[in-house]
Amino acid sequence: MNEELGNKILKIRKDNNLTQKELADKLGVTYQSVSKWERGINIPDLVIIRQICKEFNIDINDMLDTPKKNKKRYKYILIGIAVLIVIILIISLLLFNKKDKNDDFKFKTISTSCEKFNITGSIAYNSKKSSIYISNVDYCGEEENVKYKKIDCRLVDSHSKDNKVITTCNYDIKEPQTLDEYLKNINIKVDNFSTMCSEYKDNHLKLEIKAYIDDNKSTTYEIPLEFKNNCNN
Repeated sequence: MNEELGNKILKIRKDNNLTQKELADKLGVTYQSVSKWERGINIPDLVIIRQICKEFNIDINDMLDTPKKNKKRYKYILIGIAVLIVIILIISLLLFNKKDKNDDFKFKTISTSCEKFNITGSIAYNSKKSSIYISNVDYCGEEENVKYKKIDCRLVDSHSKDNKVITTCNYDIKEPQTLDEYLKNINIKVDNFSTMCSEYKDNHLKLEIKAYIDDNKSTTYEIPLEFKNNCNN
């Protein structure tokens, strides 16, 4: 699926005489993301795929069409996504049982100004509860083949004293991994973070990732998080 879709995106770009950066600018992503799509490393989400089809007048069914041997697998993936969406909706209704309109959830998109990383996440909140979800952290800096024996990841409040740790996002590495390999397994969820709108305007959260080559040598990445869609209350 990744390779087939990547080849189609590559053909679309070349047929329209676009560089990877020019296509990325049209879609509002980084050129590294386009490069990874074309090489079959990652695939764009459905919103981006629809944007490509609209931009270049392509039938989305043709865009998503795959060889027969992959169609059954793709069908199961779509069914899985649909089931997951239903489960999320049910959980949301159970966790955030609305008693009046003032308790309706508002959502903010989480992104970052850090050029080396892409973040996919959101904050859901109302007057009583809130949750932070970060489902994807994607390294898009220079190609890195360094394998690390240990990587620590944590979400911190940069406005608090000593950078208060809100949650960690570590998992045990059984064998050395590249940063890309590690980040594919990152998934962050924080319940009841804050219900104050001002907290979401300050953009004071950041991800800290510390990667150890050995006990004496390490690299630290600090990824500031930004909340978009400012609240009005």
